[in-house]
Formats: sequence, structure tokens, C-alpha cells
Amino acid sequence: MLSRAARPAFQAGAAATLRPAAVAIPTLQTANYATLREIEGRLKSIRNIEKITKTMKIVASTKLTRAQRAMTESRSYGSTSNTVFEEAETKPVESENKKTLLVVCSSDKGLCGGIHSGLTRGTRRLMDKTPGDYNLVVIGEKSKAQLSRSNPKDIVLSFAGIGKDVPTFSDAQAIADQISLLPTDYSSIKIMYNKFLNAQSYEATIVEAYSEEAIAASPNFSAFEVDEEVLANLREYALANALFWALAEGHACEQSARRNAMDNASKNAGDMITRFQILFNRTRQAVITNELVDIITGASASEG
Repeated sequence: MLSRAARPAFQAGAAATLRPAAVAIPTLQTANYATLREIEGRLKSIRNIEKITKTMKIVASTKLTRAQRAMTESRSYGSTSNTVFEEAETKPVESENKKTLLVVCSSDKGLCGGIHSGLTRGTRRLMDKTPGDYNLVVIGEKSKAQLSRSNPKDIVLSFAGIGKDVPTFSDAQAIADQISLLPTDYSSIKIMYNKFLNAQSYEATIVEAYSEEAIAASPNFSAFEVDEEVLANLREYALANALFWALAEGHACEQSARRNAMDNASKNAGDMITRFQILFNRTRQAVITNELVDIITGASASEG
């Protein structure tokens, strides 16, 4: 025997169990209709994302052409400086008491794959592989944000706003001026940048920017008949050349990586649209089938 307190609950449960199944059908239909609206909303948002990624791909393709042209021009600056130092047999000066300055050439913009994280990994790998006393100059907010988590005390200078447009020699010269004003006397200045291999690949590369001491100690430097008074100007000009080369190559790599990333994103969006469209069609067909079953069931019940 049930107690008086338990009887109402039992009666309510029994009533729900004995209730006809037709009463529960509208709840199922409402859920299906809600699912259809959700799928339709997802389809709409994915189509909008696909439009954005396709537009960004077109813009990146246009910018890549300009970036490759600027990169070709910058290589003449960098190759000329390299030829001079190769002929002079210039080598970095090794000193235990002096620091090494590492300049990381990144940018402020994202949505371009792992191009910035690759530079950060290359920087950390270099500092782990060749231990020493390093200072960092970071160009671009992306690599700065990543290196600030692992090497915040090593960053002595940073630049923002570089890479919004095609880098110019004036930009490189302004950065070189700020680096020259640093109070520390560095035995070596290394520039880490992304080297453009082709439209699909790039790699983190280091180019050396020699100090005045290294240039003056070159075995064949006297053959160029350069006065010692202009040695500081030559060193700063060579640093600006190397920076211009690195910035232009990095900008071309960034535009190429962004185009590839947006192309992959557009393809993924197309695949998702196809899958959600199939799901939408199947769900709608299931809703229509349930409605037909309800109509037929109701008609049969009324005839009976």
C-alpha cells in the first residue's frame, strides 16, 4: 500500500505513461524546426566567412605581387653589402665580455599561418643552441607578444607599425638609427627574418650585420681604401641595407603565407557548407515525413 503522500506522484506518473504518443509529437516537431533554424544560421555564418576569406585571398595575391617586386629590389642592396664583406673576409668578433644583439623581423598582423611563431621558435632555438648573453630587438607586435612570455628581460627595443605596407629603405634606416643609439657595445648583430623560397615555402634565416670592430679587423678591408672616419657611417649603412633586405623578404613571405592561409580557409568553409547543406536537407526531409505521418494517422483515426 502506498502512503497518502506518495499517491499523487504515482498517479501523475501513471497518467504520463498512459498518455497517447500523439501528444508528444508536437514537441518533437518543435525540436526539429529549431534544429533547422540552427543549421540555417550556421550555413549563413559560414557563407559569410567564406566571402571574407576569399576577399582576403584576392587582396593578399595583389599585395604579394608588389611585395615580390620590392623584395627583388631589396636583394640588390643586401647582396652588394654581402659582396663587400665577403671580399674583405669580414668575420664576427668573438668577445666574452660583450653581448650579442639579435634583431627579429616580424610584423603586426596575423591570419598568415605560423610565419610569426616560426621566427619565435628560430630565435629560441638559436639562443639555446649557442648560449650567450643576448639582447633582443623585436620588429612587430606578433613576435614581441610571443617572446615577451619567454624572454621578457632580454628585449631592449621594439617597433610597431612596420609591415602595414611595403617596407622602404627609410623604414630600415629609421630602425638602424634607433639600434645605433643603444648604449651597449655589441660584438655581433644578427638579424633573424623569414627568407622567401617560393610562393609556398619560407624559412627562418640569419644574416650578420658586422660591428665597426669586425669591419676594421677584416684582412682585405684596406683594399677598399675606406677612411676610418667614415667607418661608423659604413657600419650603419650596412645595417640599414641588411634590415631593408630582411623586412622586404619577410613582407613577401607574410603576404604569401596569408594568401595560402585564406585559400585553405576558403576550401574548409566550402567543405563545411556542403556537409551542413546535406544535414539541412536530411533534417528538413525528416520533418516533412513526420508531418505526413501525423496527417495520415489523424485521417485514419477520424475515419475509424
